[in-house]
Amino acid sequence: MKLRLLAALLAGGASVFAFSPFDAWPLAIASLAVLAALLGKVETAEAITAKAGFVLGFAWGFGAFVAGVSWLYVALNRYGGMAPPLAAVAIALFCAYLALFPALAAALQVRLQRGGAVSRALLFAGLWVFTEWLRGVLFTGFPWLAIGYSQTPPSPLAGFLPLLGVYGVGGLTAFIAALLAFAPWRARPWSAMACVAALLLGGAALGRVAWTEPVGEPLTVALLQTNIEQDLKWRPERLQQWLQTNARLVRDNPATLAVLPEITLPMLADQLPEAYLPLLGEYARANGGDVVLGVLSRDEAGRIYNAAASLGVSPAQHYAKRHLVPFGEYSPPLFGWFYRLADIPMSDQTRGAPDQPPLILGGQRVAINICYEDLFGAELIRSLPQATLMLNMSNLAWYGDSIAQPQHLQIARVRALEIGRPMLRATNTGMTALVLPNGAVAAALPAFSEGALRVEVRGYQGLTPYARWGDAAALALAALALLWQLRRRRLGARRQSVLPC
Repeated sequence: MKLRLLAALLAGGASVFAFSPFDAWPLAIASLAVLAALLGKVETAEAITAKAGFVLGFAWGFGAFVAGVSWLYVALNRYGGMAPPLAAVAIALFCAYLALFPALAAALQVRLQRGGAVSRALLFAGLWVFTEWLRGVLFTGFPWLAIGYSQTPPSPLAGFLPLLGVYGVGGLTAFIAALLAFAPWRARPWSAMACVAALLLGGAALGRVAWTEPVGEPLTVALLQTNIEQDLKWRPERLQQWLQTNARLVRDNPATLAVLPEITLPMLADQLPEAYLPLLGEYARANGGDVVLGVLSRDEAGRIYNAAASLGVSPAQHYAKRHLVPFGEYSPPLFGWFYRLADIPMSDQTRGAPDQPPLILGGQRVAINICYEDLFGAELIRSLPQATLMLNMSNLAWYGDSIAQPQHLQIARVRALEIGRPMLRATNTGMTALVLPNGAVAAALPAFSEGALRVEVRGYQGLTPYARWGDAAALALAALALLWQLRRRRLGARRQSVLPC
């Protein structure tokens, strides 16, 4: 059993190479295939299968998340001031929590699996969809490293993203992996191979379908990357420098729409010098357009919001972040002790209203999402069909020079494919980029450099199937797969009950 646990742990760890910046997408299939094969060899005594499956699934998940989100340590230790041992323990506990979801899928797999390769692979895929979706919604959700994110182009499975979204594509990835693990390779594996080939070819064909179409005139956009180090951002003696950096970037980069990143200024909007925001608006109007900047705003009741505000030729508009980051932007109940160990500025924030209209800028309707919000595709589609462009404003300086940046850009690629809209990204340290509706990165700035990415982009209209259905289609298919397996199990039990003693 120890060797199998080690194999599961290493397979989970290897899955991180399927994601950006490595982009070895077949490794996602290989990693899950190892887990499925290990689950297929668990002893058949029902009293121990669920426990053994749970442990194997936990080992796989722990390996995957320790390898994939260890950059959280940088935020807690380097910038949050948490002692190294405490930061390491906090990350380990968080990864252990995330590992419970593949553990649940694995336990149910060995408890319920019956029949041939296709039947067991359907069960594995259905369970994977449900447990990943559950991880993405429970306690506000943490869907980072959902396996479907690894299947951006050139993976053929990317063609299914506009239909089934990231959870559905994760289910297809799990189905292919399990089919390869369970196929009768010594007998007649051709039916399994034909099924895999059909899915890959079908995805490649779907990838050629244009689900949405351009609308309106092209928009000139300047995506501004300030490159302000997180450990210097909140120092009072640097405030004047940061004010000048932001203003200079707006002034020197004329565009119909200029965008500064999330919380680009280290203070509340009402604490800024009185003339500062009007100055930014004046620069934007002189350039014939608008500027959108990330700012901390405060309402009359004293509540603080992580927000975006527009200034310039269009009427002033405002968006407040709806989906906050636990521990970083608000404290979940019973976790006040966490803030006694970590020093995170402006960590007591309030959620914005759930339904906020897109901002009307440059003749386009721009739906804003701030940093972590673009992990939640089912929430982003609320702005459709009105929105013609998507804009993400982020600050990943918290995570240093780590794989968090390319992983986040890959998430944006998935969102663009799901909703059939360009995704503009303005970030503090990277990755500032334009992502097209087909998931391609049209242009990007080098990370950890100050600059402006000037692009011309068109809005898009129309709805992808995912924009219409959200995650319901993937969950419905997963439910059908589980019901099919439960039906087979019930029929098998009935046949056993009529056999003579």
